[in-house]
Amino acid sequence: MRERLGGLVILYEDDDIAVVDKPSGLLSVQAGDARVKSAYGLLLEHMRRTHPGARPAVVHRLDRDTSGVMLFAKHPHAKKIFMDRWAERVLERRYVAVAEGRPQPPRGRIDTPLKENRVGEVYVSSDGTGLRALTNYWTLEGRDDFSLLELELETGRKNQIRVQLAHMGNPVAGDTKYGARADPLGRLALHAYLIAFLHPRTDERLEFRVDPPTGFLKMFRR
Repeated sequence: MRERLGGLVILYEDDDIAVVDKPSGLLSVQAGDARVKSAYGLLLEHMRRTHPGARPAVVHRLDRDTSGVMLFAKHPHAKKIFMDRWAERVLERRYVAVAEGRPQPPRGRIDTPLKENRVGEVYVSSDGTGLRALTNYWTLEGRDDFSLLELELETGRKNQIRVQLAHMGNPVAGDTKYGARADPLGRLALHAYLIAFLHPRTDERLEFRVDPPTGFLKMFRR
C-alpha cells in the first residue's frame, strides 16, 4: 500500500494501526491552528472517508522537520497497548542523520539526562536531574565537515537525538535551534528510517523502512 495524502504516504493500514511516511516540514499533530496541515489531520480525513467515526491515535511523534516512518493507532485500545508497554512493544527505532564534524568516538552510546525549559527548549542537565535519554550511534560515512550517522533510540525523549548530538559538538545539519552552523540540504538533516514493533492484536513482529532522502547520501559520494 502506498496511498498518498497531501504529501503523507500510507505504508500500511489495517483495523488497528496505520504506518505512514511523513515528509519534512509537516507537523505530526496540529499545534493550535486547525488550518495547518499535519500527519494526524491528513490521516483523520482519510479515515473519515474510509471508516466513518474512526479516529487515529498518536502513538509517537516526529519533529516537524524530521521526515520518515511514523506509527499511529486507529482506536484507543490499540494506543493503550502501546503506551502501557512501550519498551516491550516497540522493538526498534532507527534514524539517519547528517551531523556537523566527526563524532568522537565514531560509534558509541550517548547516556544523558534531558530537561525542558519554559519555552520548550530541551537541554542536557548539568546536575544529573531530568529524564534519562539513551541513544546508540554509528558513523557510516565521513568527511572533514560532515558525518553520516545511523542512530538507534533506546528511549524516546523530545528532541533527543538533536540535543544529544549538539551536546557532543556535532549538531544535526540545518538544526539552527540547537546550534548548527550549516544547512547543506535546506532542511533538518534527520530521518526516521525504521520502526519495528509487535502488532497490538496479533503480536506479530512488523518492520517498516523508508530510505533516507537521496540528498543525505549524495553528500558523501566521491
